[in-house]
Amino acid sequence: MDGTLAELDVDWRVVEEDVAAVYEAAGVDPKGRDLWGLLEDARDHGLFESVNAEIADHEQAGARRSRRLPLADEVGTLDHPVGVCSLNCSDACDIALERHGLAKHVSTVVGRDTVETWKPDPEPLLAAVDALGVDPADAVFVGDSERDELTAERAGTAFVFETRR
Repeated sequence: MDGTLAELDVDWRVVEEDVAAVYEAAGVDPKGRDLWGLLEDARDHGLFESVNAEIADHEQAGARRSRRLPLADEVGTLDHPVGVCSLNCSDACDIALERHGLAKHVSTVVGRDTVETWKPDPEPLLAAVDALGVDPADAVFVGDSERDELTAERAGTAFVFETRR
């Protein structure tokens, strides 16, 4: 989603600072971890719901201000089902899809909050592929990061690296 179909207008540095503040308010030292490390470790500290909500608030606001990317123009022309598997929360994905007129072309959205794990674990991608009724070997995952590529490899799907912005 973010980086392939739309570019969410999110200042990830500010998100990381806000998440660190959640840790600090709970008396837990956030030092030495990036944003996704903080999210992963949040379960160990009983902070997952608060941290996830903080990130989701930023993502949803960023989705409302998002910029449509060139690949989005191709989504409506495809003759096979399309799903979204994203590290962003599902609500942010839905907001961006609606904003850019893509929701009617996307059959399923699996966000960070849809299943128990997130990319590069294959679970979210496999959930999206399953919801589309497609065999993983017949699916193509389009992404913009090494994390996406590793997810596709672990899920047994083909992968295309999207670089147009």
